[in-house]
Amino acid sequence: MLDSKKNWDEAGAQIVLVHDEVHVWLARLDQPLEMVTRSRSILSSDEKSRADRFHFDKDRTAYTVARAALKSLLAKYLDMPATDICFEYTAHGKPFLASAANSPGITFNISHSGGLALLAFAIGRQVGVDVERIRPDFGTLEIAERFFSRSEVESLLAQPVDQQSVCFFNCWTRKEAYIKAIGEGLSCPLDRFDVTLAVDEPARLIETRVASQNAADWLMHNLEVGPEYRAAVIAEGAGWRLRCWRYC
Repeated sequence: MLDSKKNWDEAGAQIVLVHDEVHVWLARLDQPLEMVTRSRSILSSDEKSRADRFHFDKDRTAYTVARAALKSLLAKYLDMPATDICFEYTAHGKPFLASAANSPGITFNISHSGGLALLAFAIGRQVGVDVERIRPDFGTLEIAERFFSRSEVESLLAQPVDQQSVCFFNCWTRKEAYIKAIGEGLSCPLDRFDVTLAVDEPARLIETRVASQNAADWLMHNLEVGPEYRAAVIAEGAGWRLRCWRYC
């Protein structure tokens, strides 16, 4: 059950994104048919085709609502129609806005899992966000030993057994947020950097062995979206403030 009233503000009529802030929006993807239909009307023909390729209705709905939310929020920040928002893509598939339509230099990232989506926005700094629904039956230790760094595996094993599943997803979301922020996706080996994972530790990029990257150049925050989820956001620089809003 989602309970984020204490952590997520209701959006006012006008939200302004400034250079020293990172905005994260929370959206529920299990929306009624009328909202899904309205969301689909915002998508381009290519995006509609992609939505239609999903086999299950819930996956089509999740993609449609999340993509429309992304375009609608960018339109709000840029003061333009959502249907005019068009994306280009990096070699690793990360979407971005062409500079001609993005004079403020807005960067963004999106993640969704288990019926929730998180959308992160910044100006002039790279940003990454990730949310995952906790799956207690997931093969956490096996996956951690295969993909996490040695120090992270040692830290995970040192946690109380009843907390290891949560700690695993703490680690996973923080690592996913970072590789999404630097734009390399899973082409960046997950054992080339270290993050915190214990339940009583703040989210933090401890060390990175990724070329041309310095852990001190990044600030990470845990995001509270409900007890069944773990989530994190990371962005370049230390002098920014996090603001969290509810989209729907």
